[in-house]
Amino acid sequence: MSLLAAVAGVVVGVAFVVAGASKLAAGKAWPAQAAGLRVPAAVARVVPFGELVVGALLAVQVWRPWPAVAALVLLGAFTVLIVAHLRAGSHPPCACFGAWSARPIGWGHVTRNAALLALAVVALL
Repeated sequence: MSLLAAVAGVVVGVAFVVAGASKLAAGKAWPAQAAGLRVPAAVARVVPFGELVVGALLAVQVWRPWPAVAALVLLGAFTVLIVAHLRAGSHPPCACFGAWSARPIGWGHVTRNAALLALAVVALL
């Protein structure tokens, strides 16, 4: 594993840990935000925990390459959800980082996710 792959994994891992922890810290606000994004309640309940696990495993480079694959799948799903809303003209508040991200979704969120996807690919190598 290269130093670049390790750094990319840590960066994506930290982003996932912060996102998951922020959703949990938001308490009941997170499920409400997720509902605004039309995320099923059962999925919304497990997303923060999935983000924490994937992020922690990526950050500490355990079970390579599977956490990077999981990050790619999650980021891909999040990006598809955002793009679907944007194409439909819907701009609900971003719930990406819990209470820290109440700003309506926009193409900047897609750009951020594309950058994280690129880093996850580097972490996979």
